[in-house]
Amino acid sequence: MTGAPISVQLYSVRDAMSTDMTATLRRLAEIGFQSVEAFGFVDRVDEYLAAKQASGLEIPSGHAKLVEVDDPSATFDAAKALGIGTVIDPAIHADKWSDRQSVEGLAARLNSLAGQAADRGLQVGYHNHWWELAEIDGTPALEIFAAALDERVVLEVDTYWAEVGGQSAPALQERLGDQVGFLHIKDGPLTRDNKAQLPAGAGQAPIEAILAASPSAVRVVEFDDYDGDVFEGVATSLAYLVGRA
Repeated sequence: MTGAPISVQLYSVRDAMSTDMTATLRRLAEIGFQSVEAFGFVDRVDEYLAAKQASGLEIPSGHAKLVEVDDPSATFDAAKALGIGTVIDPAIHADKWSDRQSVEGLAARLNSLAGQAADRGLQVGYHNHWWELAEIDGTPALEIFAAALDERVVLEVDTYWAEVGGQSAPALQERLGDQVGFLHIKDGPLTRDNKAQLPAGAGQAPIEAILAASPSAVRVVEFDDYDGDVFEGVATSLAYLVGRA
């Protein structure tokens, strides 16, 4: 593979993961992925570790709740055990993004965890949906959040949901700059209908501009849902991304 790293969010293949995690990771490796992004890993460390070793895949990032957890020590321990370097909070409920004070409070909490993570050789991040793009006094809440973050905290911009939320994903990425460490890549009609999501390049998302706006960010293929063979879907997205900027 050339260019920026390419991964896949395992939530996309969650049904197969629930049946046989090792077989699922082996199939993704056969498709051509070299790394994956974990979910639900804190209580399945041994299973993940066995699947990682059997498939040869790396797990550089993983989704786990951080901001709304009293003590994320178990999460950080699990991440270390699996070689996960970046732990990303997958979502904070929409009602927490309605005013500046609340949004800056979320950032402060994540900042406080950044030091705890750094002590273990980890970094933390946040992944958006569409609701964080709603504006507060003319500024998307996600950008207010980003402005209040410690430089050690990374953002995983879900480019599809950014577009659904009414923002140009490439323009958003450019404004966020080096804070963007990861991109979730999927395509479709830019609606909230998860079943309508499509592989990269098959829908209305400006994928080429998205990739160009964050040339070094990890590209993470994802489907919230897919009306078809999801392994074919992620393979099609991978083929599209390989060799592109």
